Amino acid sequence: MQETNRPEGFVRVSRALAELGHPHEPVYLEVSARTCQEAADALGVAVGQIAKSVIFRRKSDDVAVLVVTSGDKRVDEKKVAALVGGALGRADPEFVKTRTGFTIGGVSPVAHATPPVTLIDRELYRFEEVWAAAGHPNGVFKAAPADLERLTGAPTADVVAE
Repeated sequence: MQETNRPEGFVRVSRALAELGHPHEPVYLEVSARTCQEAADALGVAVGQIAKSVIFRRKSDDVAVLVVTSGDKRVDEKKVAALVGGALGRADPEFVKTRTGFTIGGVSPVAHATPPVTLIDRELYRFEEVWAAAGHPNGVFKAAPADLERLTGAPTADVVAE
């Protein structure tokens, strides 16, 4: 991967994946993949194969909570709050950027500025491979759901709305 002229977040994720021994280099798309539908269209995959990163703010201590969920599912905040030990609030763009080092639409599961509390959606296991953001709205990387667990050290959980 050529790092020149690539956004800092994309380069940071690329380096982290290499250091963690991940076999797939990130891909920098010519089009934005800010939404799950845009990413799925650009990659020619199902929307559910997009591993979207949803950030919440745990109210008790202002810690970022990252839920890596399937792109065709909606996160159930009550389930997540029960799993992470506290009520959740919305994370505005400034909170996301400060805590993760990424802008919304490019939040990667790895290489955060401050490590978040992380959960991996069990619904991702419907697919052999998924695509996650790589630190920039145009950046993505391929992984098996089990790779996301290994890369993040996070548990798999039931985090989606019925």
